[in-house]
Amino acid sequence: MSFSRRDFVRTSVLGTIAAGAGVRAQGEVAANHLLENPAAAAQNNDAQSGSYKRPIIICAHNGFDYLDDAFAFLKSGGDTLDVALRVVKGPEDDPNVTTVGLGGIPNEEGVVELDACCMHGPTRRAGAVGAVRNIKNVSLVSKAVFEHTGHVMLVGEGAERFAVAVGFPRENLLTDHSRKIWLLWKEYHSNSDWWGPGLADPHWQAPTDAAPVSPDKAPQQPERGKPQSELWRERYRRLEEHAGKLGIAPEDRADAIHKVLFPPTGTIHCSALNEKGEISGCTTTSGLAFKLPGRCGDSPIIGAGCYTDQDVGSAGATGSGEENIKVAGAHTIVENMRHGMSPHEAGMDALKRIVRTYNGDMSRLRFVDMIYYILRKDGAYAGVSLWEGYQARRPHTIAVHDGTRRSEVTTALFKGYSQDFPPEPKVPEEVRKQYLK
Repeated sequence: MSFSRRDFVRTSVLGTIAAGAGVRAQGEVAANHLLENPAAAAQNNDAQSGSYKRPIIICAHNGFDYLDDAFAFLKSGGDTLDVALRVVKGPEDDPNVTTVGLGGIPNEEGVVELDACCMHGPTRRAGAVGAVRNIKNVSLVSKAVFEHTGHVMLVGEGAERFAVAVGFPRENLLTDHSRKIWLLWKEYHSNSDWWGPGLADPHWQAPTDAAPVSPDKAPQQPERGKPQSELWRERYRRLEEHAGKLGIAPEDRADAIHKVLFPPTGTIHCSALNEKGEISGCTTTSGLAFKLPGRCGDSPIIGAGCYTDQDVGSAGATGSGEENIKVAGAHTIVENMRHGMSPHEAGMDALKRIVRTYNGDMSRLRFVDMIYYILRKDGAYAGVSLWEGYQARRPHTIAVHDGTRRSEVTTALFKGYSQDFPPEPKVPEEVRKQYLK
């Protein structure tokens, strides 16, 4: 299914909701406007000039620090999948990265579960693992699946036992820092969990700017005459006090509080292309913070979190995994490129399909975000996103190395910033600045 630029503009939905903007009523559909930002698009190497570079690596922002070593390996003749794995292994090994591998924020029971998949273009092989416990480098395990079995995907206990059988050590993935964040959430915020209803539920209702929830998990009614900003200050003070009792260092408390109030998603994708045109991709994650045990998002799903076709190119995703599964995002993008779309057009079309899932209902779409990392076989690439960034913290970016390592802002479909889900009442800006610097 292909769309011309004219069709794209005519049928797209405008998201003009900036961070902190008012909530639309449930069911209200946004007006038909679209953010088309030629300046941002030009930053991506997706122009029509045909002047593209190979070799090249693209990845999510959390792989930026690992690109130099991986690019040197690629230039020396390293296999493209091994190059991608070198990039994603960096965050997997880093205990300070709380969204991938060691130190990932656990599920609601305090257990770290990891997901990954990879595709090797030259041999057209694929491997995936889901809900894996006690094994740090699940990206490497996903490759081992196609190297040592006749399967494509292993999950849960079976995937862990397989990993051990082929030589991966079991280890405790829950660091002391992540454990304390989980305890802070468990004690204070477990009333806002993943038990639903979800965004797709017909009975879901958009949240209001209700009062904060007290530590005993009973709804707290606003005190008469007390402004929301003061109630939020009290909430932050209580969280800060409890974080101190848990032993969270003063310099780490603001970050811990933010992760409790706004459970992070976190993933890394990487695609690598060599001078011969061989291409591979890999995606790995610890998934949603405080998720239900056994939850798998898009990262281990071939065709959703990652898809590579040696004849066309590679794509990967980070963001709202459930939404990306429903549109088979990475596969959709590669197929769009097969039918003649540029990387930028192919990614924007996939984002539009997510918008269609909710019929343009911005009261729901403001809780959805998606970033696609797209690499065509000739070296053309693009980074596109549903929103400009998360919660106005920073813009979405794509990391690139084609001889020069750099970070580029993605081209966004909607103006403004997405909101975290499960939804939280709106935090007054003065409180955010004071407590979440």
